[in-house]
Amino acid sequence: MPVNDDATLVSAPELRAYCAAILRSAGLPDDDAELIADSLVEANLRGIDSHGVSRIPIYVERIVRGLTNTRPDVRVVSESGGAVVLDGDNGMGQVVLQRAMQLALEKLPHQSTVSIAVRNSNHYGSGAYFARRATEHNAAAFIYGNAPATMAAWGGSERFLGTNPYTFAVPAGSNDPIVLDMATSVVARGKIILADQLGQDIPVGWAVDAEGMPTTNASDALAGSVLPFGGPKGYGIALMVEIMAAMFSGANSGPAVGDLYDNLEERQGVGAFLTLTDITAFQPLEHFAARMDALVAALKATAAPGSEVLMPGEIEQRNANTRLGSGIPLPPTVVAALEAIADRPFPAGSQALVTENS
Repeated sequence: MPVNDDATLVSAPELRAYCAAILRSAGLPDDDAELIADSLVEANLRGIDSHGVSRIPIYVERIVRGLTNTRPDVRVVSESGGAVVLDGDNGMGQVVLQRAMQLALEKLPHQSTVSIAVRNSNHYGSGAYFARRATEHNAAAFIYGNAPATMAAWGGSERFLGTNPYTFAVPAGSNDPIVLDMATSVVARGKIILADQLGQDIPVGWAVDAEGMPTTNASDALAGSVLPFGGPKGYGIALMVEIMAAMFSGANSGPAVGDLYDNLEERQGVGAFLTLTDITAFQPLEHFAARMDALVAALKATAAPGSEVLMPGEIEQRNANTRLGSGIPLPPTVVAALEAIADRPFPAGSQALVTENS
C-alpha cells in the first residue's frame, strides 16, 4: 500500500527510540519495549508498513485496558525431547515468540530439530523478524500463526479462519537469506486496515463486504471478509496453519481468537508453532551454502528478457537498504497517532520525533 505524498521521513534509530519510549511508558520493561519497537521498525524498513509502527496505538490501548500482560511468566507446559508446549501468559506476541525462539536455539544443538507450540499469546507482528534470526544460527525456520476470524472457509458464509500467516527462512550461501513471509489471504488484513486509516481504496479481489459482494472500500472490506489466495488452495493452507498453531498448542481457534482491534473486552489467545532445523544435521554447512548459491544463480539465470527472477524476501531487503539511507516514510495519520500517544500523561523522557518532510 503506497504511502501519501506528504509522508514524513524518519530515521530508523529515531523511530525505534521514540516507539520504545512509548511502550516503556505504557508499562513494558525496557528489553521488551525495545524488542517490540525494533520488530515494528524492521517491518517498516522492509516495506511491510501494515505490520510496522502503525500497530503501536492498538498495542498501547490493549495494555491500558489490561488485555495484555506486560510482565508475563512465559513457561514450559510440557516437554518431550525437541517438542515443547509454551504458555505465553497473555504476554505481548513479540515477547512470547522471542522467548520461544530463544528456547528453540538453546535446544537445537542437542536435538537437530526443535518444535515449540505456543498458546495464550497475542499479535506478534511480522514473522520474518524472528525467522531471519534463526538463519544467523545456521538453521531453517518455519513459523505458523493463527489470527482473529476474518476469512470464510471456501464455500462458507461466515468468517471463521484468520489470515493465518506462515513464515519460512533459510540461509542462502553468499546471498541474503531466503525469507517467505505471507498471509494465507490474498493480502494481509493489516494492509486493508492501513488503507482504511489512509482513506485509500483497495484493489478488487482483496475482500468482500458484509453482503459477500466484491468491494474496493476498505471500511466495507473490514466489515466483510478477506479472501483466501488461490481460492480453495489458500483456504486449505489457512486451515493447515490453524491446526499447527492452535490444535497442537491448545490456543484459541477460529472465532474464539480475540480480534486485535474490534474486541477490546477480551484477550486474544493467539497460537503459534515454531520449528527450527539445524542445517548441519543434514548437510555440511559449506556444501549446503555452495548448493544454495548455485540454486539462486540458476533461478536468476532463467529470467525472461526485461524481467528479473527474485528470491522471496529480496524486495523487502532492497527496501530496507533504501530506507536505512533515506528514512522511513510515515503517513500523517500514523505520525499523528504516535504523537497523540506520546502526549498522554506518560513519564517524562520520551524523546521528540525528529522528522524531515519529503
